[in-house]
Amino acid sequence: MSKKDEAVVRALLDRHGRTYAAQAGIKLRDTPAPLYQLLVLSLLLSARIRSDTAVAAARALFTAGMRDARRMAEATWQQRVDALGEGGYRRYDERTSTQLGEGAELLLERYKGDLRRLREGTDPKKLLREVPGIGPTGVDIFLREAQAVWPEFSPYLDRKALDGAERLGLPASPGKLVSLVAEADLPRLAAGLVRTALSKQVAEDVGAAATA
Repeated sequence: MSKKDEAVVRALLDRHGRTYAAQAGIKLRDTPAPLYQLLVLSLLLSARIRSDTAVAAARALFTAGMRDARRMAEATWQQRVDALGEGGYRRYDERTSTQLGEGAELLLERYKGDLRRLREGTDPKKLLREVPGIGPTGVDIFLREAQAVWPEFSPYLDRKALDGAERLGLPASPGKLVSLVAEADLPRLAAGLVRTALSKQVAEDVGAAATA
């Protein structure tokens, strides 16, 4: 690894390495409520909408009490719509409210609301995609962050994260990127790389900080 790569990664983690879960107020642990909250956040982030808006909508849902599958299912469709709207998630609020309700019911029926039971399945990635509103992008978002507590998926650096690495001039290879950070920092690295892929300004900020 080069000193330049080390400097870039340090700047990335220092300035833009906060995970999306942390940004949404999720204290991620391998327990039912935080894992469910991460799944909700992943659904919201996978839509064509600003990530800050998706995070704000997740926080609004959780503040309104919809912190686990049971409470999400028990909330009315309108209560979910109202919380999404409070977070600024208005373009997709009605469809998303329906998906959240149906997804919560599915998780309760199949896994008693506990994603750790899904993890025990033969193909967790496929099972995640069976949740309404969770497609390939949602699975990537979930596992980029969940690798912190589900280490069998680590290192999880998807195409979006690798696009960010390319933009920063870092190796666009998971194997090489892993060597630049401690394993515990992989979710933060992934989050920073995704932010870089989504924003030229983030890339410029990291580049300037790395050479300062």
